[in-house]
Amino acid sequence: MLPGTITERQTRCGKPSCACHHDPPRLHGPYWHWTRKIANKTVGRYLTKDQAQESQRWIDNDRRIRELLARLEQIGVQRLNADQHHT
Repeated sequence: MLPGTITERQTRCGKPSCACHHDPPRLHGPYWHWTRKIANKTVGRYLTKDQAQESQRWIDNDRRIRELLARLEQIGVQRLNADQHHT
């Protein structure tokens, strides 16, 4: 499991004569950027294409696990509420 999000980015550089500043622009990239929260602050890291592909599977697993846990919690609350009505 891996928390966070991976985004694919293309950027412009600081060189005014670079093709990334022409019309139409030819941007640099793609670059893959992983972000997540640590102590309510967003932190990020650039990844290789292979790292991004593998990490995306881990992020998908994290989301599935969180969804399953939320469903189990909901079932638990419903069960407790149902038992409370029988007493």
